[in-house]
Amino acid sequence: MARKKEKNENSGLKKLVIFLAILVIAFPVAVFGYIYFKLNTMHDTTADENILNETNFQSEKGITNILLAGTDGRPGEKNSRSDSMMILTVDSKNKSLKLTSLNRDTYVNIPGHGEEKLTHAYAYGGANLLAETIENNFEIDIQNYAVVDFYSFMDIVDALGGVEVDVHENEIKELNKFIPETYKWSNNANKGSIEYINSAGNQRLNGYQTLAYSRIRKNDSTQERDRRQRQVIEGLMNGVKDLPVSKYPKLLDTILPYVKTNMKPTQIIGLAGKVLGIGNLSITQIEFPFENASTPVTLPGKGFVIKFDESSLDVLHDFIFKNIIP
Repeated sequence: MARKKEKNENSGLKKLVIFLAILVIAFPVAVFGYIYFKLNTMHDTTADENILNETNFQSEKGITNILLAGTDGRPGEKNSRSDSMMILTVDSKNKSLKLTSLNRDTYVNIPGHGEEKLTHAYAYGGANLLAETIENNFEIDIQNYAVVDFYSFMDIVDALGGVEVDVHENEIKELNKFIPETYKWSNNANKGSIEYINSAGNQRLNGYQTLAYSRIRKNDSTQERDRRQRQVIEGLMNGVKDLPVSKYPKLLDTILPYVKTNMKPTQIIGLAGKVLGIGNLSITQIEFPFENASTPVTLPGKGFVIKFDESSLDVLHDFIFKNIIP
């Protein structure tokens, strides 16, 4: 019940997975020459390479950990939190791709700010402080990061012609509650009149409908929210895989204005080579903290937070570095 009382709205936009999947999984090597100069527009000149280049925590040759963050800023907001945070592991050693979702309410020590929710680190100091916070608390070396903002999600979905998800009967009311707001946010000139969801089952949602679906939060548990988010990601990845190569440039143009990364074009292309070398492009996903090694509590002045058992870090490290699925 405690998780149903979470007050912070979560857009559920694991958008960077979609972005990196498009760049390093779905795009064949043949198009990299075309996109090289476009990729350079994403480079974040504020990146603190000292933090990213230091190796103070666990790392292994052949394993690259990339921090992915989606921010939840709305129009007029100067500072935004990282609404979605994940570690994408490109594991050439064990020939696997892994995705670790980090719960935004995880109670951590943020350098210079004390104990807070993980989601606040980005608001305090951007991607640099978020990477440092994750390294310090989870004892994992982060080599790179990519950040995308809230509004790209709808554009990506619409560029792919929608995404197919399985809407449950008990989700319809909460989904439709968010649709008027997400419809207003959508800049799609062809979005037409507002459309609500009237029935359960498998169906293709447009951009603003998918965003509303991903924002369902108080309807059930954190685990169900994450299930919905994974379903959207998988649907989008399938859409990218099925997209004709001729439509890649338009999709890239849709995504690029929203993305910032410390990686330069040569690094992204090199990363793509590593991914393609793995062969099996399926992604194994987990969420941290683990449910059986965490304690949801409500703290004065902090609200709902999730404390994790430090011994569970060994299990997390085994997943990332040894390919042992918990």
